[in-house]
Amino acid sequence: MTRRSLLFCIALLAATLGACKPQTETLSLLVWEGYADPSFLQPFEQSHHCKVVAAYMGSSDELVAKLRGGSASNYDVISPSSDVATSIVRAGLAAPLDLSKIPSYSQLSARLRDSPLVKANGQTYGVPFVWGPNPLLYDTTAFPQPPDSWSILWDPKYKGKLSLWDELSSVYMAAQVLGYDKPDPGQLYNLSDAQLEAVKKKLIELKPNIRKYWSTGGELTNLFQNHEVIAAMGWPLMTNQLRKLNFPIAETIPKENTTGWIDHLMITAASTRKDLAQQFLEYMVDAKTQKLVTDVTHYTPANPATSELLTPDERKSLHLDNPDEYMKRIYFWQDVPRRTKYNEIWNEVKSAQ
Repeated sequence: MTRRSLLFCIALLAATLGACKPQTETLSLLVWEGYADPSFLQPFEQSHHCKVVAAYMGSSDELVAKLRGGSASNYDVISPSSDVATSIVRAGLAAPLDLSKIPSYSQLSARLRDSPLVKANGQTYGVPFVWGPNPLLYDTTAFPQPPDSWSILWDPKYKGKLSLWDELSSVYMAAQVLGYDKPDPGQLYNLSDAQLEAVKKKLIELKPNIRKYWSTGGELTNLFQNHEVIAAMGWPLMTNQLRKLNFPIAETIPKENTTGWIDHLMITAASTRKDLAQQFLEYMVDAKTQKLVTDVTHYTPANPATSELLTPDERKSLHLDNPDEYMKRIYFWQDVPRRTKYNEIWNEVKSAQ
């Protein structure tokens, strides 16, 4: 064999071995902000020899629109909230789970685990991940005492100093101020045409006080940090971010109570990496990972075993010392049968002069 032939054979062998080398799998997420932090993604990538990439959504409607719009195959794992989880299952956009491959599932809060939101035809389509409220965030230098009612947002002295989430939660909040959650909080998600018109009128009256409707958590954090707003409906994530920046932020649940969410992790029906995705779900609901998630988001974990990894102060701040009592202050989002009408009302509020 000539030298040239030998070199050719070596090159051919190397190319063949390279072609046989396993490709690194990439798992794609479409999730809320805070759910793809490197502090807890990197250990999974290292242990499973894969790459996890994430895109973020600003609202539940954005998630549904992307799944229905033909891009569902771009994502393997999603984190729908309790207001759209049922409709995603109903539309066939989520894959049923093999719970035998998610051993930590049995550790999850029974109240969350037994919810019918992600169950159909005897199968389970999602695992509860974290939960929390939509609290009233405020700059403590502007409010020495916690605001005790959502109605303070309508005070004319706060003209141009407030922000609201560009999402249906703002509709629910105005409905609470109008008392439509009495005696049944579930009515917030089943408002009549007359009630929705009253909500629209109430939110339009609030517009002079709104500097900006925020759509991402980072956007609201910046609005506070730049002293553009002094109060807003927000998430515990922003409170956590601003405290780390030594900003004088606090949060409260006003006397009317507030709405909130149970976020689930689901695997899309279109995913071609369902085995890896199931391993990812197991990893994310494991108590050790849930501790890392709460460090980033300050959301309450679905796995109560996380408590054992927290200090007494951390348990108290995450309401794990008495979760059932805290949940009484939160009207968790439900499926909204007339969601299109709600969005129509919200868009009319935003476009009103």
